Amino acid sequence: MVLTTIHALKEWAVAVSALEAGKTIMLLRKGGIHEVGGRFQVAHAQVLLYPTYEHQQPFLLKTEYATSVQPVTSGWHPENINIGSWAEITHILPVSDESIVQRLLPFHIWNQQFISDRLQWKARQPLYVLLLRTFKLPTFHEIPYRSEYGGCKSWIDLAETFSLVNSQPVLSDSTYNHLVAEIHSLVRE
Repeated sequence: MVLTTIHALKEWAVAVSALEAGKTIMLLRKGGIHEVGGRFQVAHAQVLLYPTYEHQQPFLLKTEYATSVQPVTSGWHPENINIGSWAEITHILPVSDESIVQRLLPFHIWNQQFISDRLQWKARQPLYVLLLRTFKLPTFHEIPYRSEYGGCKSWIDLAETFSLVNSQPVLSDSTYNHLVAEIHSLVRE
């Protein structure tokens, strides 16, 4: 395991909160507009979770998550970003079949509309199911927003290095492994 990192994965703040609370271990990605070669790729296996607000859409979330989202204007970001967790991306499962993604509905925060939209956008490219083992950092870090953190991209490098030492897993090994096995069985059906 790497003991420090500057690498971060940008994700909706509501999704980061769900990962940190152990409500999900899954993200669904097709990638940002500015991805290298126009395709989603996992740049680093261990990443800080960088919450974003600009593109969060309550109508694309299950009801219990939609109520916690306050839509913001295009280009809005907080002056300071709170970084409280990191994740190890343990599995990357490309999925193109909508019925498989439907079976995964209980394991993530998005609704049917989100799934349909994501599968139709860049329809020739699969939807990537990322399984993340999330860890809480020993202390919350508040970092200033920098212009290079903006834009529609999944991966950024932060200006400061974060120590991952003494981080605590959100879920136990057995709980995490059980969820991974369940998800794998649904993807293979």
